[in-house]
This record gives sequence, C-alpha cells and structure tokens, in this order.
Amino acid sequence: MFILSFDSSASPASVALLEDGVLKGEFYMNTKLTHSQTLMLLAEKLLEFTQTNIKDIDVFAVNAGPGSFTGVRIGISCVKGMSMALNKPCVPVSTLESMAENLTLFDGVICGVMDARCSQVYNALFRAADGKITRLCNDRALSIAELGEELIGGCKSDIITLVGDGANICYDSLKDSVSNIRLAPPNMRYQRAYGTAAVAYKKARIGETVFSEEVVPTYLRLPQAERELQKKLRDK
Repeated sequence: MFILSFDSSASPASVALLEDGVLKGEFYMNTKLTHSQTLMLLAEKLLEFTQTNIKDIDVFAVNAGPGSFTGVRIGISCVKGMSMALNKPCVPVSTLESMAENLTLFDGVICGVMDARCSQVYNALFRAADGKITRLCNDRALSIAELGEELIGGCKSDIITLVGDGANICYDSLKDSVSNIRLAPPNMRYQRAYGTAAVAYKKARIGETVFSEEVVPTYLRLPQAERELQKKLRDK
C-alpha cells in the first residue's frame, strides 16, 4: 500500500511517502515561502526521487486540523484534487495525533499543543507505551492555564512530553507548576508528514478511508474574522 501524505497545518510544510508502513521518502521545509509555493513541488520531487508514479498511490492523507486556517485549507485542497482526479480514497488525520506518532519510542503521556494565540492552545493527550499510541481525549481548544490544571490533577505519576509548535510556550508557562513536563527533542517536536502517513496507514488497513468530498477542515474554533463579527453583533 502506497500512502502519500501532506502537512501544511503550521509554518513548516512536508510531504511523505510510505510503502506498506515503511518510509520511502520525506521532504520537510520551514522557510518563508508559502505552502502554495512549496507543497505541490515537494510532492512532485518526492515522487520523482522515489521513482513512484502518482497513479500507484493507493491512499492520500492530510493533516486536516487543527492548525493554521489557511495552511489546513491548502493541504486539504491538494489532497482533494489529486484523490478526485485519480478516484483514490483519502484519510484525514488529526494534526495532534500525527505529532504524537513521532514519539512512539517514548513512555508516558504525550501532550500535543499547537499555538492558537491569545494564551490558548489546540491540545490532545495521548499515552505512549510499548511502541503504541493511545488517545486519552478528543482534540480541543483551551487556555494554557486550564491545560496546566488538568495536567497537575490527572498526570502526576507520568512523564509528560510536550510536542508541537506550542510546546515551548507551554513549557515556559507551566514548568514551575508542572514539575514532570519536558520538551520533545527538537527533531521530533513538530508535525511532519511522516506522522500523518503513519496514522493514515493504520486507519486505511481497517477500512477507515473516505471519499475526497468528505475531507473537511477541523478548526476547533471559528476563524478570527468570524469571531470579530460575532463580537460586534453582541456589542450592538
């Protein structure tokens, strides 16, 4: 089974190719170029360098959110276009779950955190044990203070590893009150398309795929423009 996966949910962009669960290749970029400039070019070069025909791809996968509203839309648009043209299935993946997949060799609680601005994070908790990742809660948006209270109350006996682009912010805010937290190593700290493909491989093997038109963004909260509009309406 060939899986081509995409991540553009934050500043970095990456594309990965898995064959039967084994990574054949991955490109990762964290530059000032936009995802619309890099993502499809990375995919084209990845297929070229791995000598893989796009028609041989069995499943297309994408981090469908949470994350940057624009970035998530770009990644989803790429996957929807290719899967529709080739009539191939898709697997939308939680960005937070894909990040946890980077830490399968760890033991303890994995705390995925993406910066949602205004002292909030997108978050989900997972448990890593014996090379397996188990989800502990749904993806959600909450304040860093609320997350800290939950970690103090429910994860006292575990090592808590922070992963994601909100990891540094959370660590700086919580390290004095949550003594058992640590940062994931820099090379494992951010979302990568490999994690997206690894999650998609597990789902595809048990038939959890969808048609291209069923792939939709998962934002967890309204875009800023809509929040501001609602605030203006409430203030009238």
